[in-house]
Amino acid sequence: MRTRVALVAAGTLLIGYAVAGALTDPELDPAGVLVFLAGVLVGHDLVWMAGVLAVGALLARFVPRRHRPVVRAGAIGAAALTVVALPLVLGFGRPPDDPSVLPLPYGRNLAVVLLLVAAATAVGCLPVELRHRRRTAGRDGAGRGRGPTTRARQGVSIHRDRVPPDDDTTPHQTMLVDY
Repeated sequence: MRTRVALVAAGTLLIGYAVAGALTDPELDPAGVLVFLAGVLVGHDLVWMAGVLAVGALLARFVPRRHRPVVRAGAIGAAALTVVALPLVLGFGRPPDDPSVLPLPYGRNLAVVLLLVAAATAVGCLPVELRHRRRTAGRDGAGRGRGPTTRARQGVSIHRDRVPPDDDTTPHQTMLVDY
């Protein structure tokens, strides 16, 4: 909590410093500043947040829960790298008569860096996956040189089985039973 209070205080001081500097600047165009701030607000809330929510929904739908933190960090890193590199990839500011201004193949380099981020994400998921496989293999004795446990041999799940209810009043419902 102290860290949060310190960060809020530091942010408030920085905002105050920026506002004081802007108000004392004789060349300040208030209309231009308001247009810029409105553009930032719209760009952030309508474009960036919509994209983040869409990617988050896709991650929640297709990525196993145990891998989501690592994949989320990789996606955030890839998005930040892409936002920073996109003006270079698109060649903004490159004059047509001077090819030495932006001479590198930025599109290829961005692709290489994004592949490295994807590889680092996969490597980050590896220990979690190995731990998960060891844990699930230990439940029924697989991978430890033993045969299946007594319940597994009987066809009963160790954790939960769907069992029909005792009465026939609700034939389409099942209940979960823990063993």
